[in-house]
Amino acid sequence: GSRAAQSRGKDAPFLSSFPSFFYISLYLSLYIEFQSRYPKRPSQRNTKYLPPNSPAQLRISSVSLPPSLHRPAEIMGNYRMCGCFVRKFSVIESGPPPDIADAFRKYTGGAPVMFPDQLRLFLAEHQGADDGTAGKIFAAILQKRHHLFSRHSLTLDDFYRYLFSPDLNPPTIADQVYQDMTKPLSHYFIYTGHNSYLTGNQLNSDCSDIPIIKALKRGVRVIELDIWPNSDKDEIHVLHGRTLTTPVEVLTCLRSIKEYAFVASPYPVIITLEDHLTTQLQAKVAQMIKDTFGEMLYCPDAECLEEFPSPEDLKYRIIISTKPPTEYLMGKSSTRKRSKSQKDKDSDDEIWGREAAGKGSKSDWSSFDKDEGDGEGGIQEEDEEKTAPQYRHLIAIHAGKLKGGIDNMLSIEENKVRRLSMSEQELEAAAKTHGTALVRFTQKNLLRVYPKGTRLTSSNYNPFIGWMHGAQMVAFNMQGYDKHLWTMQGMFRANGGCGYVKKPDFLLEVGPNNQVFDPSLAQQVKTILKGKLYLGEGWLLDFRHTHFDLCSPPDFFVKVGIEGVPADKAKQITNVIDDDWQPIWNEEFQFELRVPELAVLRIEVHDNDLGGNHGFAGQTYLPISELRTGIRAVPLHDRRGNKYKHTRLLMEFEFA
Repeated sequence: GSRAAQSRGKDAPFLSSFPSFFYISLYLSLYIEFQSRYPKRPSQRNTKYLPPNSPAQLRISSVSLPPSLHRPAEIMGNYRMCGCFVRKFSVIESGPPPDIADAFRKYTGGAPVMFPDQLRLFLAEHQGADDGTAGKIFAAILQKRHHLFSRHSLTLDDFYRYLFSPDLNPPTIADQVYQDMTKPLSHYFIYTGHNSYLTGNQLNSDCSDIPIIKALKRGVRVIELDIWPNSDKDEIHVLHGRTLTTPVEVLTCLRSIKEYAFVASPYPVIITLEDHLTTQLQAKVAQMIKDTFGEMLYCPDAECLEEFPSPEDLKYRIIISTKPPTEYLMGKSSTRKRSKSQKDKDSDDEIWGREAAGKGSKSDWSSFDKDEGDGEGGIQEEDEEKTAPQYRHLIAIHAGKLKGGIDNMLSIEENKVRRLSMSEQELEAAAKTHGTALVRFTQKNLLRVYPKGTRLTSSNYNPFIGWMHGAQMVAFNMQGYDKHLWTMQGMFRANGGCGYVKKPDFLLEVGPNNQVFDPSLAQQVKTILKGKLYLGEGWLLDFRHTHFDLCSPPDFFVKVGIEGVPADKAKQITNVIDDDWQPIWNEEFQFELRVPELAVLRIEVHDNDLGGNHGFAGQTYLPISELRTGIRAVPLHDRRGNKYKHTRLLMEFEFA
């Protein structure tokens, strides 16, 4: 008993102090959490204690300089564990990779500084650059790095920060239109949107002009509007028909298109109308279009074009492309004698399968239609006479399917060009049996491919099936983000991001025996892309330090691959660099390319997660046809395709 009492007596001081210990621990935990969420910003009076090139110093400096040309100073990152334990990590710049230091010594002859002639030689031999750019680059580096001092040479650090600057050393050729823009529209891939007015999914999202504005600002050149009468049949709405989407007025969309059509590109904007209007409402929307666009509207003198004009001829013009309405035509054409019950019974895939098997049988291909009219389903050319004359006069690019099977659909008329639409399933099936016919058709006519109706979440499909068969308008949902949309964005970064990319010559050539490119044939390797991924930086400036992991810095790895024709698709994954905001990989990659003209380089950075739910840390997709050789700074983008301000990779590219 006495021992128990003595024991209790010894423990009494600790037990009595336990509440104080608990509150102190709680206070420290809350203080650390507050400091991590709301870091104290340095004031002007204590800037002299900061390293001269630290991010804090840069933010409060009276002279604002590009962070990409500064050395990040040491930065401390604190991470909490179990509520009260703190892990501290330092972030220290690693300096130039050995390859860059070796190149600097090689072209300076071992001297500590580089002069303009030496930089010019490096750009010509290692970077494949024009001699005329060396002087401009040298002056730009000195101005940004040493604007307060008069200097006429570059240090190793200047040289390294130049190579790591996306503005001065981008991975693709100059951001300007350089391709021949004087060929017919059918000679170009065109940046095309699908259901451009939707803000989200295809079933119950809002309709608005805001997605249209965003698309035009990105350089999209084909905008789709589904136009329907309101419940009183006296006004015109834009909406996804027979769904729960909320409508937007057609005039709102037209005015936004006019205002933003040529913000990103001077080349023509094509409005594809999915028309479900009465003749009276057709006349009304025709007047709206005339009043809105005025002289911008392209209305050819001839009712049917024999050849499409060129993008150069159509600069700053608006083009209307549509088919006659599907809802109110009362013609007695035999192609529509099939009862509604039979239409409901036959699914698109069933009809396609029967026709593909028949290869041009006489069955009615006009029965093909997408969810609410994306195809040219059921409407024949003679039905155009039933449209309002004012409306018909506005149609510059006629859309429609000919009677009969796929052979007729892909037939080439001598004195007329037109636009044909296919769903992604229809294209895949046609590619298996009529691949060369598709290529031949798209040499003169336009082919539009649209997502299947079951993509209710606004997902997308593989665009290369359309591109390798010459399809100009591969229509994409742009409401979300996925690998296919990033591929589309990468493809149309080409040619200055103007929304028109010249098709490769092999898709336009006709051989001496009237043969055209056959996508089904195996191709020989044309070139090999060799590259090296050195390192990356900038995440700590674009993300909160606890964005990827609450307990430690991120564990970055990179996926590098090729998106293209099936034979070119490939992917490599780097090692994971643990607990490092400035990872260094120094890993090489190599890809064989059979159709480099259509290939896109895929680069994605992720934060490794042991459970497999890897965190997203940036992406960029670059057209292989415009990739610059040498050591390049590669800027990364977020999921929506917006470029991060600081996050980038240092990579090297070479074609063998």
